[in-house]
This record gives sequence, structure tokens and C-alpha cells, in this order.
Amino acid sequence: MTKGRRRRGRETGKDAALERLRNLYEGSDERAHRFRTALLFFDIATVLFVIATSFTDHGPVVETIDAVVGVVLLADFAARFACERRRLRFLVRPVTIADMISIVSFLAPLAGEGLGFLRVVRTLRLLHTYQLLLRLRRDYRFFRENEEVIVAALNLIVFIFVMTGLVYATQYRTNPQIGNYADALYFTVTALTTTGFGDITLTGTLGRTIAVVVMICGVTLFLRLAQVLFRPTKVRQPCETCGLLLHDADAVHCKHCGAVIRIETEGLE
Repeated sequence: MTKGRRRRGRETGKDAALERLRNLYEGSDERAHRFRTALLFFDIATVLFVIATSFTDHGPVVETIDAVVGVVLLADFAARFACERRRLRFLVRPVTIADMISIVSFLAPLAGEGLGFLRVVRTLRLLHTYQLLLRLRRDYRFFRENEEVIVAALNLIVFIFVMTGLVYATQYRTNPQIGNYADALYFTVTALTTTGFGDITLTGTLGRTIAVVVMICGVTLFLRLAQVLFRPTKVRQPCETCGLLLHDADAVHCKHCGAVIRIETEGLE
């Protein structure tokens, strides 16, 4: 009888702890908001650290910071996994897999021949910014109102740095023109913008394939960002009839169903 009570007590304690953890990640109170804000700043700092250290040689200080960051990322990952109600689906998400790979790259010793590879793998941490955007959308009105521009810019930035990592990983040993991460970034940007100075070219069939992907996909993402930036501003006002959310600033009727919509404006002087 006593053992059963103890077991139930432990289970109740675990359930309560899990509920508190879920509240931190998913709740709407002030404590949860502060916690997610702290995670936000940590994620931003991690992404900036990944980008900055990609251009430098790793010494003992950077390796120590790597280990600390890796431990924190592992703890955050374990907490998010514990909060998930559909854990198998969580584990097979592409962003989750990228997170796991990047965590391993932070915790693994950066030494010898593995240095360049691990440096590149850490750029997968940039994919975590998509999960970061979900938190920002939930907690900050600015991100909800400018979501299209932010997502378009994020797609382009993530594409540039992930492709840069791929260029560096596949070329730095065989291509004398790719001596460091900066060279790979330079090639990616010139290929993406179709500038094509020709001072750096990728070798082999794989290299040419990567160049084609950078040019086609990169230009598409760049044009998408330009389209979002320069097209007429849309107003978020849900149509009461069909639910269409975005409308022209001077719209009187919904373009989808024709219903009258009421968009508050300041009027003309």
C-alpha cells in the first residue's frame, strides 16, 4: 500500500513538473513570456556566434564556448522533447534533425581533420530560426504584422549560409580558390546575384550542380523578397464572411467574396 502511494506520488510529481515545463514553453503568463524572451536572445546570440566563428580559426576559448553552448542547446532540446505530445513526429521533422546534428557539432571536439566539417555542420543551427519565428509570432505583434517580409528575408539568409557551408564542405580540400569560409560566401553571393566575376569557380560535377542550385533557387528567393518589399502594402483585416485576412489598404469590398469590409483608416485632411 505504501509503495503504491509512493509510486503515485512520484508520478504526480513528474506530471506537475512536466506541466510547469510546458507552461514555460507554451504558456501565456508573464513568467513564460520572460522565459521565451531569454531563449530568444540566446538563440539569436547562438546564430550570430555560428556566423562569426565560421570566418575564424578555432582556439581553446571558442572550443570552450562551443561546449557550453552545446550543453545549453541539449538541455533546451530535451525540454522541448519532454513537452511534446507527439514525440515521434517531433523527432522526424527536418528542423529537429538539423537541431540534433548542430548540437552534436557543438559538443564534439573541434580538432584535426574534422574541424572544417564540424564548422560547416554548425550552420544548420540557422534552420532553428524557423522555430524561433514561431515564438516571435506568438509573443510580438510586430512580427505578426510583418511576417511576410521577415519570412522572405529569413529564407534568403538561411539559404545563403547553408549553401555557403555546402560549398565550403565540398570544395575546400580540392579547390585552391576556396581557402576559407569567406571565399565560399563570396562565391555564393556572386552566383546568387548572377554577378559572376569568374575569379572563383566550383570544380567537378558536384560543384557545378551546387552552382546551378544557388543561381536558380537563390534568384527565386531574392525576387520573392523584392516582391514582398515593393508591392503595395496590405492591411490585416479578416473578412467576416470568408475569412480572407489581407486586403488593400483602400479596399471597400473583399476581393474573394465581395462582402463589405470595414478597415479603420485615419482618413484624409
